[in-house]
Amino acid sequence: MKNVLRQGDARRGDFWYNGRMKFWNREVETMSRDQLAAVQLKGLQKSLKRVWTNEWSRKLLLSRGFGNPEDVKSLDDLAKLPFLTKDDFRDAYPLEMSTVPRQDLREFHQSSGSTGTPVVMAYTKNDLNQWAECMARCFAMAGLEAGDAFQIMPTFGLFNGGFGCYHGCRKAGLFCVPASSGNTERQIKLMRDFHVKGFCSVVSYVPRIIEKLDADPSGNHDIPSIRVGIFGSETFSDEMRKRIEDRLHIECFDIYGMTETGGIGTTGQDCPAHCGIHVWDDQYITEIVDPVTGAPVPDGEYGEVVFTSLTREAMPIIRYRTHDISRIVSRDTCACGRTHLRLDRITGRTDDMLIVKGVNFYPRQVEQALMEIPGVKDEFQIILETRHGITDVTVNVEAEPGVTGHMVAKHLRERLGFLPKGEVFPIGREAE
Repeated sequence: MKNVLRQGDARRGDFWYNGRMKFWNREVETMSRDQLAAVQLKGLQKSLKRVWTNEWSRKLLLSRGFGNPEDVKSLDDLAKLPFLTKDDFRDAYPLEMSTVPRQDLREFHQSSGSTGTPVVMAYTKNDLNQWAECMARCFAMAGLEAGDAFQIMPTFGLFNGGFGCYHGCRKAGLFCVPASSGNTERQIKLMRDFHVKGFCSVVSYVPRIIEKLDADPSGNHDIPSIRVGIFGSETFSDEMRKRIEDRLHIECFDIYGMTETGGIGTTGQDCPAHCGIHVWDDQYITEIVDPVTGAPVPDGEYGEVVFTSLTREAMPIIRYRTHDISRIVSRDTCACGRTHLRLDRITGRTDDMLIVKGVNFYPRQVEQALMEIPGVKDEFQIILETRHGITDVTVNVEAEPGVTGHMVAKHLRERLGFLPKGEVFPIGREAE
């Protein structure tokens, strides 16, 4: 495979495609650190003033000791501002945080929460353009260019993945194949028929694609046109990356973004050097803080990732605590030529949220769902098993006679969005 370098052996100038290095917005992606700092300060001040116009957010800031946006004179003043949390988003449901009139909103997406109250992100026309810009940069960084066919496997709906890829495809001029999720045989057929070059999915879905390819009775076990796989929502190991790349003959990229920042790709992706996720510094300020004290930690040390948006209109975020654990790898110019800082891959979370097959859930949600099934008792097990970076979950329950595994699985699938393994045990009997 060409143009794939690992951390430690990257050399400046090795990332050339058809005689040129790929950027979507070269001028911005190669800004000096001083230029980026000036952009960030201006964006921070603008976002603060926008947030201050919203009564709900203004009261929140005042309650946490912040007095006036005019007090922010430098980027160092950012650390004096209070944090924003996921609970704040839930408390503001559905649109209390919006800084624009309802008629200026064009779209929204949401993610679930442990309390049952979803987290909502709304978009103006400019917000959608910002999202598309970030995604176009990610696509170009992965070596995709106008006219290339790109298959979207995340679901189209309230989850942001499908639509984020779609907006990015249109911006980048890609030939969009909006397959959405499921139906693996159709996914493979579409990739072959339309000569798809790249695709996006959760990484845990790829083994299913490989399984189908290996079992093809015709003996056709490959997809010759595929060159790029972009994976989000789940972490994956170097071992898993290599297995996928070797089997499918593709290059894997780790994309980052969440509902609160505006969706998939808004906070960046790794480049062909694969030595960290480039965060778009002209769009977001990145901090790493101690999860307990909230104090900033030095570059290179692990802590909780905190983002501040600089260009979002409808729902800007100021010091949003993501609960993701990572570290700043470098602020130096990357071998790919980009100057935007690099985050290490996400190694875990500060809370107890679990991610299985691209679905976020909490143990509390499992308990709530199980308690809705007549006959199921309050003793249950959640067993997580990780192999090659892929996490499977087993849910074993105690229940009265008449409760079947099918009943439990069906209800959990409806409530959680995926189908866990598991068994139903008589009351008092332990799982082996």
